[in-house]
Amino acid sequence: MIRVVVGDLRSRSEEAVMRPIRSDLAPTTVASRDLAAAAGDEVRTRLEAVGRLPVGGAVITPAGNLPSSFLIHVVGSAEDEPQTPYTIQRALKNGLRRAADWGVASLALPPLGISVGTMEAEEAARTLVEVLVDHLNEGQPPLELTVVVATPYEEQILTQLVSGTGYACEAAPGDG
Repeated sequence: MIRVVVGDLRSRSEEAVMRPIRSDLAPTTVASRDLAAAAGDEVRTRLEAVGRLPVGGAVITPAGNLPSSFLIHVVGSAEDEPQTPYTIQRALKNGLRRAADWGVASLALPPLGISVGTMEAEEAARTLVEVLVDHLNEGQPPLELTVVVATPYEEQILTQLVSGTGYACEAAPGDG
């Protein structure tokens, strides 16, 4: 199932939340920065102990002070490598693999690539939905995916794409 909601990732209670970062561990969006701040210093310390990550990489940590159990940090860009549909695809696939490795049942994620400004919103949304559908077709966890968007515009784009997949779920009320 794929659900699209307008809300705030910091308040999501899915088992895991995906967080976009650069290879140097810097947040790529305001939402990613806010998520890290809400998670707390313990999560930051654990992530820093991992060190630089390759573009397309993903690492899982405890979620700290968040209502979720885990944070999955996915690397969609580097200081010298912009975010592209390919890097988003790699990062998202690897993040979903980490979730499957840990048996995560439910995952909340932002609309990777949409808010950065280096990709067209429709292109980023199409890339995201294609990867999510491919993942669900494999039958591996997580099978409950919630894309948490910031605006009605993002919600509209993603809802239209998801509605044609056969994995659409009635939109749940947002949390923000």
